[in-house]
Formats: sequence, C-alpha cells, structure tokens
Amino acid sequence: MSTIKPPDPAKLVISLLMNSRSVFDEVVPFLEAEFGTLDMVAPWFDFNYTDYYFREMGSPLFRRLITFKGLIAQDDLVRIKLAANILEKKWERGGRRSLNIDPGYLLLSRFILATGKDYSHRIYLGSGIYGDLTLIYKKGRFHTLEWTYPDYGSKDIQDILLKIREDYALELKFNKNGWTQN
Repeated sequence: MSTIKPPDPAKLVISLLMNSRSVFDEVVPFLEAEFGTLDMVAPWFDFNYTDYYFREMGSPLFRRLITFKGLIAQDDLVRIKLAANILEKKWERGGRRSLNIDPGYLLLSRFILATGKDYSHRIYLGSGIYGDLTLIYKKGRFHTLEWTYPDYGSKDIQDILLKIREDYALELKFNKNGWTQN
C-alpha cells in the first residue's frame, strides 16, 4: 500500500501569446488581480516555431512567460485555466483571439500545461481541463517528449524555465522549512 502524502506546491507559469506587444500591458492588471503579484517577466520571444495560431490570431505573434509570487496547489490548475479562458474572451475581436493564455505549473521534475483538448497523453483534471506533461527534468536539463510543442522544446524557452526552476527550488525550500523571504 502506498502512503498518501500531500503533493509539493508548484510554481505557476503563464505563457502569453499575443498578436501585439501592447496587449501585454493591457492584460497584466487583470492577471495580477486574478493570480497575484508578478514575480518574473521573461524577455519577449518572437513566435516562429509553428504557424498553428496564425489563422486565428494573425502574424507576427509574440510570446512572454511570466510567474507570480508564491506557490500554488497543483489542483488549482483547473481553476486557473478556467479563469484564463475568461480573460482570453475579453481580448477577442470579431470572434478571433488576440491573446492566448497558457497556464501551467513547474515542479522540480516536470512542467505541466493546462488545456481543454483531450489526447492520449493528457490526464483529465476536471471541469473539461486536462494536464499535458510538456517537459520532464533530468540530468540537469529539461527534455522534450514526442508531443511537446515546438516552442517549449526551444532552447530559449527552456533556458527561462530552468531559471524559474532554480527560483522555485529556493522558494520550495523556504516553504518546507517555514522560513520567510524578505
């Protein structure tokens, strides 16, 4: 019999894909109201790994990863994805999104994204939301899987996720030891 223990809290990571960099400044106050104070804002990525979103959102597209202060319970991902979907609707223009919000969480061993699309490798979490195991961490780096989206397989994004992972490891250690951060 396995011993049940609570899972570690996770680091919320949100990837924003938008057709105009100005959308970022518009959406940040809404994201902070919903998820808390921004902790890290990654540099801009010109989105050029796939043309999947071009038909709906146009081109060029820009991506930015952000994190928030504090950690989340892993089972909060469903609520977070549902809230992100509502925010995306606010930026629809003529039935087309100008903003795609991809929430996920990072643990020491993996990076999970939330999605509303079922597929063989995705685990149902509830309320129409699935967890997508996007990257695994071993031997000092992230590794892609056969279904990993090309942008998350890129060195640029993985380098940012490695930095987030370093910060998360420290934050997790502080939490487990009951220390407070200044």
